[in-house]
This record gives sequence, structure tokens and C-alpha cells, in this order.
Amino acid sequence: MLHIVNKSPFSNGNMDTCLRIAQAADPILLIEDGVFAVKKGTSMEGRMKETVGRHPVYALQADLKARGIDQVVDGVKLCDYSGFVALVEEHRPHSWL
Repeated sequence: MLHIVNKSPFSNGNMDTCLRIAQAADPILLIEDGVFAVKKGTSMEGRMKETVGRHPVYALQADLKARGIDQVVDGVKLCDYSGFVALVEEHRPHSWL
């Protein structure tokens, strides 16, 4: 299952719930304000470092750029819109709205 998170972990609990429920190796895709979870230097950095050890974590490049995020946690994979589509085609998506 592909877990898609679009809310900031600093204003919403969806990221915590997603990480609790996601099965080992389920990919996680961060879009919109969800990309704040992978910004280096935040209180989420340690948790995301642990997460990339258990899950492939992707962040949508356009949303990182739109929010001025240029440094992400090591191990996070950046993807463009075609990469987003490929992930959805490969995995059954679940959106954490």
C-alpha cells in the first residue's frame, strides 16, 4: 500500500497515524504540506531518519520547492509528477487527508 500524506506533521496527527499503521516496507509519499516532515533541522528529523530505515519515503519535488525546502532528511527520495503517477500505478494508494 502507498501511503500519501498531505498535511504538515506540525499541525495534524495524520503522519503519526500513518507511521503507526504502515506495514514494513510500505512506501510513503509526502505531498503538499506533508513535505514539511522531511525538512532537515526540524523536530521531525529524527523520526524521519528512523522511518527511511523501514519504508521508502518519497517527497514531491514541486511541493518542496513551493515551500522553500531545499534540504531534506538523508534517505528521502525526491520524485516528480511522473514518479508520483508511477508509485500510484505500482501500489494501491491510501490518502491520509
